[in-house]
Amino acid sequence: ATMTTKNIPTDIELTPFDEGYRANPYPTLARLRENAPVRRDHEFHRIHLSRADDVSRTLRDKDLWSDPRKANEDAYVRMLTWDRGDGSGEPSMLFADNPDHARLRGLVNQAFTPRAGEAMRPRARAIAEELLDGVADGEFDFMDRIAGPYPTIVIAEMLGIDPSLRDDFKRWSDDYNDAAFDVLRNEDTMRAGAEAQAALDALFLNEVRIRRETPSDDLIGAMVAAEAEGGSLSDAEIVQQCILLLVAGNITTTDLVGNGLKALMDHPEQWAALKADPGLMKNAVEEMLRYDSPVTYTGRIANEDRDIRGCPIHKGESVFNALAAANHDPEWTAHPERFDIAREKIRHHSFGGGRHFCLGAPLARLEAQELFAALIERMPDLTPSDREPVYRAIPSFRGMSEYWVRV
Repeated sequence: ATMTTKNIPTDIELTPFDEGYRANPYPTLARLRENAPVRRDHEFHRIHLSRADDVSRTLRDKDLWSDPRKANEDAYVRMLTWDRGDGSGEPSMLFADNPDHARLRGLVNQAFTPRAGEAMRPRARAIAEELLDGVADGEFDFMDRIAGPYPTIVIAEMLGIDPSLRDDFKRWSDDYNDAAFDVLRNEDTMRAGAEAQAALDALFLNEVRIRRETPSDDLIGAMVAAEAEGGSLSDAEIVQQCILLLVAGNITTTDLVGNGLKALMDHPEQWAALKADPGLMKNAVEEMLRYDSPVTYTGRIANEDRDIRGCPIHKGESVFNALAAANHDPEWTAHPERFDIAREKIRHHSFGGGRHFCLGAPLARLEAQELFAALIERMPDLTPSDREPVYRAIPSFRGMSEYWVRV
């Protein structure tokens, strides 16, 4: 009680709407982790966990809920969930609880296997090379030219969507994401999000119908074919999974390679080490994930009254796990502020954990590995430009809208 509260960041300071946090959230998160590891945030009605042990335990807890409809009316997770306006009200797999979650995940798992991802490896490499070859010498915006389009093209090809739609895809997924995750969303954001939603729904519904008539071996075809104990996926469920793969998989992988490249450029000795020993690639990508995670928070909902480190938590409250803070916890990682691609036994929470552990993790890792391998081959002399990076302000995500580099 003797500790002053001015050391403890509050509410808006823990979002990218705060300029300091947006530029570099880690000092703020360190203050939180050291001074108030369990923090009740009154403005956004949530409980913040920032120590790796607490985050890890919470993510693995099978009893906690993910479905926002079970949260208190004023809980932060309710602000994050955007009514898609289709009347279904059914959450995507990301926000589903069992038994729905187990059924959806089991069926989608049959289609979206690590093997299916691995089969994309040569194609991912070719797409990366094609994008890099399209950039003239000089300065270019890595986010716009490479990091943005790259995962969009990979997932579109896996889904079996006409590649000529890739620009539309990118725009729709960005608009959808802004509406879905920005708690300060305005009318224009909402309108653009609803239009993107309608366009994606129509596109995917049509693709599902085509595959019901003519089976195919792409991801949509595999979801159409997937059957398990007690059922298969409905058209609406497949459409929702397609949107989840597109939206959740794109922005996060874009940010993984953007944040990862910036870390390499900010630490030229690490960039040199990676070029000298491409065998470090897998480990380097894990360190990128740990050092500057694309997803900074993931939520759960208290299923009953409980307490964490002596802080009472009531049933229906939002429990927010600060993944970015946990990834820099010195109790889990020695010298966490160091970016070290040769670090041994890297532990991070960047893909969440427990039953909601990211289904796309193998694909995201593979995409990053192949893009950086292509970069080393095509642009070994890459350096950062003098322009300042521009970070986006979307809560729970960390990534740049502009990052200029020079060849």
